[in-house]
Amino acid sequence: MKKCLLFFLFVCTSVFAQQDIDINDLNWLPNSHSFWVNKDNSVVVYNVDKLDKQSTILSKSQLTAAGFTGEIEKLVWNDSKTKVLVYTNSKKVWRENTKGDYWFFDLTTGKGKQLGKNLDASSLMFAKFSSDNENVAYVSKHNIYVENLNTGKITPLTTDGTDKIINGTFDWVYEEELAARDGFRWSPDGKSIAFWRVDATSTKFHFMINNTDSLYPVIVPVEYPKAGEKPSSVKIGIVNIDSAQTNWLNIPGEPDNNYLVRMKWLNNESVMVIQLNRNQNQVTMYDCNTKSGSARVIYKEESTSWIDVFDISAGEYDTFPCQFVDNGKAFLWSSDADGWMHIYKISLDGKSKELITKTNFDAYFKAYNEKTKTIYFIASPTDATQRYLYETNLSSKKTKRVTPEAFEGTNAYVFSTDASYAKHTNSNIKRDYNTRLVALSGHKKILPKEADVFANPKLNYSLEKFKVKTSDGIDIDGIMAKPLDFDPSKKYPVFFYVYGEPMASVANDEPYFNYFIAKLIPKGYIGIAMDNRGTPVMKGTEWRKSIYKNIGIINTRDQAMAAKEVLKWNFIDSNRVAIHGWSGGGAVTLNLMFQYPDIYKTGIAIAAVTDQHFYDNIYTERYMGLPEGNEATYSKASPVTHAKNLKGNLLYIHGTGDDNVHYKNAEVLINELVKYDKMFDLMIYPNRSHDISEGEGTVKHLTDTFIRYIEKNCPPGAK
Repeated sequence: MKKCLLFFLFVCTSVFAQQDIDINDLNWLPNSHSFWVNKDNSVVVYNVDKLDKQSTILSKSQLTAAGFTGEIEKLVWNDSKTKVLVYTNSKKVWRENTKGDYWFFDLTTGKGKQLGKNLDASSLMFAKFSSDNENVAYVSKHNIYVENLNTGKITPLTTDGTDKIINGTFDWVYEEELAARDGFRWSPDGKSIAFWRVDATSTKFHFMINNTDSLYPVIVPVEYPKAGEKPSSVKIGIVNIDSAQTNWLNIPGEPDNNYLVRMKWLNNESVMVIQLNRNQNQVTMYDCNTKSGSARVIYKEESTSWIDVFDISAGEYDTFPCQFVDNGKAFLWSSDADGWMHIYKISLDGKSKELITKTNFDAYFKAYNEKTKTIYFIASPTDATQRYLYETNLSSKKTKRVTPEAFEGTNAYVFSTDASYAKHTNSNIKRDYNTRLVALSGHKKILPKEADVFANPKLNYSLEKFKVKTSDGIDIDGIMAKPLDFDPSKKYPVFFYVYGEPMASVANDEPYFNYFIAKLIPKGYIGIAMDNRGTPVMKGTEWRKSIYKNIGIINTRDQAMAAKEVLKWNFIDSNRVAIHGWSGGGAVTLNLMFQYPDIYKTGIAIAAVTDQHFYDNIYTERYMGLPEGNEATYSKASPVTHAKNLKGNLLYIHGTGDDNVHYKNAEVLINELVKYDKMFDLMIYPNRSHDISEGEGTVKHLTDTFIRYIEKNCPPGAK
């Protein structure tokens, strides 16, 4: 019935050529087999079941008639797809543009209007419909508002929001380290809202200074709890839409010594809340009564290291880590407690726990098809550089690979909401990115209609995979880039690219090497990227969590010992060895330059953590424990401790507007290098953030600086 209604409401329908669909711009609609694309600032919808037609539900002229200005950046649908919010004019909050303007459109009439017109321009966040379609709620300047779509009345549901009291969204560290941005949820009946309240009153500011945009310096404060500092106090409230009265949930544990990382309504009087303790080695799931505020423990899990409540490397925000099954009587939960990342089914009463993926390899949950009871997950049993889609049936427990053999390499899937269809992207080191729309049953291709074309990547260098075994007996995967005119009888300078921490891997079966280093390879360099223990690759729990209380230690040693093996190759010139890393990779670069100065002759470290104490508490304490009781480890892990050992050529680069890894790291390192009379080079970019991309000419200047430094200090060419 809903599907018929949806297509009845469309403004126009016409036959189209399927090849005109840009699959890369595909955006799934909720609770349907339809997706939308932006065509010249018009919203065009396609039904996977009827791909011979297209439907324009919002035309450019309709948007203009409603006073819409800007570009369509995102759509927010109601459940029946009869109404839609259009997000535009977005502005950056922390990493991403999460505040902007919203327009409301009724698809039955085609008419629309701007929401929150009496509030600041481009200040609305996370707008979404109530279930009865009468109201839209959103956040503006740390308060939650509800706007009636019929009357236009705007009612504040919270009024105490400030830079220190944050309602309906999160502070910097929750967003950065817990992948949390959207801080409120509508109840199923649309009568109340559950929301996070962050009290950062006791959280200290880190002050950045803008020296360039005005006559006098401007101080830019960022709430930033560093390692060892208590988290902001966080609680969850249930606010009634009619009365604007709030009931607070009574979740056990100190609000400023635990993390409330996720929540989801179970019914109109119950909210499931997931809590991590301060050390992040204990997760507790509560069933909270929204009237009394009482919290019942559903499930608890503990670890000797840390517990991930989401796929740490997925880059997805605000996702709930539990998939409800069995008509809401149970949920799926991922855990690596048995040595592999596996999927379990846990009853909502907490009385039963069943292992679902009984495989001797990691299984990272991606989607669930309720109709077929199929669980989809990403795995790679034999090659940690690759990714494939697998499935396990919840009833039969049978497991099989879904991704066909033809798609060797790395495979990514963007699922429809019912997990019947997906956008599938495949690549490997010898195959450029290629995308298709598939039905997951049988992995049947729907679009494009033409045969798959596996094109070679457009490279002026070649890529290949390799493995080395270190003197410690550790098998390390690597990716090697060579110039096209490579001559094995000659010796080449080697340039290592490194990250080495738990948030990302670099030795991936994908078609492109690091941007900066790739520009140098054709000039006569060998590029190498390797993943050490502690990186989030599919080699089991022991591999990933061996870095616990070992950041800067075990990863540094693994990289150095692997580099020693690489330097044994006949075509590598051990006198011309360079290394580069950014952020966590910058810290590893510094540690390698300082701890193994006889190996690495030239290094470029960008935006590096130079002292473990300086980074945020959630990330650092998760992987290093609290500083109290671990000071010796913190010191050993910090590059600044070893700076006195520098022998080679070092270029250090940082942006003064970096709210992630603060410029403070640069100045402390500089002082230490000066103290020991160590010569180095320095490039500072005023007011640039962590990615050093803002400002005219910045990217080109950074690239040119990088290339010139390497060519001067680690000359190119075979000898």
